Amino acid sequence: MTTSSSLDSGSRSNSPKALIVEGGAMRGIFASGVLDSFMDNRFLPYDFAIGVSAGATNLIGYLAHSPKRSLKVITKLATDKQFYSPLRFAKGGNLVDVRWLWEQSNHEYPLDWDRLFSSIPMYAAVTNIATGDADYYHVQPSNLGQVVEATTALPVAYKETPCFSGRCYTDGGVSDSIPVQEAYRRGAKEITVILSHPLSYQMSPVKYPWMMKKLLSKYPSIAQAMLQRSNNYNRSLEFIRNPPSDVKIRVIAPPEDFAIRRLTMNQKTLRSGYDMGIEAGKAHLASLKGIHGLDEENCHFCF
Repeated sequence: MTTSSSLDSGSRSNSPKALIVEGGAMRGIFASGVLDSFMDNRFLPYDFAIGVSAGATNLIGYLAHSPKRSLKVITKLATDKQFYSPLRFAKGGNLVDVRWLWEQSNHEYPLDWDRLFSSIPMYAAVTNIATGDADYYHVQPSNLGQVVEATTALPVAYKETPCFSGRCYTDGGVSDSIPVQEAYRRGAKEITVILSHPLSYQMSPVKYPWMMKKLLSKYPSIAQAMLQRSNNYNRSLEFIRNPPSDVKIRVIAPPEDFAIRRLTMNQKTLRSGYDMGIEAGKAHLASLKGIHGLDEENCHFCF
């Protein structure tokens, strides 16, 4: 079972509950709003959580109970030229420097490590460079920095290939952007998913496969995983829409007018995405409390 959480855990049933947080670089601003809403209400009824890429860093702030930390990291640090630099990329360097972002985040917005690691177990998805498959690491003090760098290491945009535990990795979103099936495999019977795209979204296949293979010629398994990514992503959505009979899935997703893209840097647009997350989090909590008069959820794919 889990350790005691830093937030009020609420009533827990015998059905294990999981929280899944998708990544998506700057699109993660939506999840940061949702999770801040949860923190405002001391809401943490889950038995474990799985984060992917920016979703993992959002979860770290949530489990350490650091309100608005992810908002500050995204709007103040992830928009800094030390993190995002097209000029540096044109000269052969990193488009995004995820190691700098993690280290600078901890310098400017320190985490309560004791609180983080006394909360529920957290796992992060990473993509194995040798196989192109997902590995899921239990985030612990001994591996935190390595796992965060690995799960956020965008292929092509980040030149490093973080290696630890005898393997090398890249962004977890390459192999498993929405690890709902992994949560189910681990025994979860109630799964809450925070997405980074509106509900209508379906991922399209890579437009130019030959270009992807060329860009990732050193890592053929990752190139193949990128070509399969849309199929895997859409299969996860199908699992959410049509889950097995013994699991209930709730989804919190941005509205259709969500304007954030992977590398959106406009402060006003980012703040709007955060506010959408706050409102979506409030709506989710209201639906669970029956404020809308629902005895049964009318749409398991809405909240």
